[in-house]
Amino acid sequence: MTLARPDCPDGAAARRAAREGYAGHTAGLAPGFVQGNLVVLPAADAADFLRFCVANPKPCPLLAVSEPGDPHLPALGADLDLRTDLPRYRVWRAGELVAEPTDILAHWRTDLVAFVLGCSFSFEEALIADGIPLKHLAMGRNVAMWRTSIPCTPAGRFAGPLVVSMRPFRPADAIRAIAITSRFPAVHGAPVHIGHPHLIGIEDLSAPHYGEPVPVEDDELPLFWACGVTPQAVIVAARVPFAITHAPGCMLVTDLRNSRLAAL
Repeated sequence: MTLARPDCPDGAAARRAAREGYAGHTAGLAPGFVQGNLVVLPAADAADFLRFCVANPKPCPLLAVSEPGDPHLPALGADLDLRTDLPRYRVWRAGELVAEPTDILAHWRTDLVAFVLGCSFSFEEALIADGIPLKHLAMGRNVAMWRTSIPCTPAGRFAGPLVVSMRPFRPADAIRAIAITSRFPAVHGAPVHIGHPHLIGIEDLSAPHYGEPVPVEDDELPLFWACGVTPQAVIVAARVPFAITHAPGCMLVTDLRNSRLAAL
């Protein structure tokens, strides 16, 4: 049973809540602290995925890489354990989703390498601080995400579509949101597309592929950011033999401060 949404003043509290059974999304948890997407792969695939991240920095801004078999990343949190500290995970075999556990203790292996990628939840703090409303947070929903018709740059076996997250804004707020998020390249940076979702292969804004729908009013513009769920679409497209990821919206909350990621 999923616990009620916890009050988490920092990253350590958010990780502790996940260990204790919280399995919901992390948007808005631990304000001020960096959240990350997770990708775990066998060492045999790690070099190609690292090259994929370098070739696709907008959806895959790399924050940290573990040593093979080591579930700890002290640079992101002294007590952090990648096997237990996310609310929910996804386990993939041959590109098929086979499980969504709340920990990966039973799936961990000595050859696994973990990658933590920047998350747009981090730049949301800067938008809120500037007084720009975020509708999905006001509605208590996970952000809406779609697979697009934009291909990623391939690397080894890793190839597939770019995934984007969407947030609607009135035009004046949209201009400010673009300027603010461009200061955070380590967590996806500026949007990759504005308006006209059909131009990037999105036919129905009411039916996201991941997350929850967020309505776009007639006086609002949808802004689309590159998303760290992209590796999950690539895992499916490339039929990667084995992988573990976060469940969309269920991020690793670290001890890093969002303010440290600002470029300016």
